[in-house]
Amino acid sequence: MTDASTHGSLRGRRILIAKPGLDGHDVGAKVIALALRDAGADVIYTGLRKSPGYIARVAVDEDVDAVGLSILSGSHKELVEEIVEQLKALGARQVPIFVGGTIPEADLPELDRLGVKGVFTSAMKLDDVVAAVTEALV
Repeated sequence: MTDASTHGSLRGRRILIAKPGLDGHDVGAKVIALALRDAGADVIYTGLRKSPGYIARVAVDEDVDAVGLSILSGSHKELVEEIVEQLKALGARQVPIFVGGTIPEADLPELDRLGVKGVFTSAMKLDDVVAAVTEALV
């Protein structure tokens, strides 16, 4: 796990971890949720198979500082676009979004265009993920 003292600036931050779409694999999302929690964040985990509208509503209702999406289904561009649209419709356009999962490098420019603040793959170290989230929230 991560060294919470290294990433103490997540203390008091609220981060939503969500699994949009039909993907039923959530081990990675749970690992990230625990790493962020260990770094001091208050983490809300939505569980599996949530709609973009549900994710956006929870983000607003819980007044989160960031949304982390775990997507392994290949529909990351469409799901991120819909979640961004839903957040904007609810007045939460400034909430940073992070995406983790199976994301081809060719899709990174589109995710960047949609405003994604970071893309994380299984090859990354947990400390690097926590550090990137921390940096984006400063």
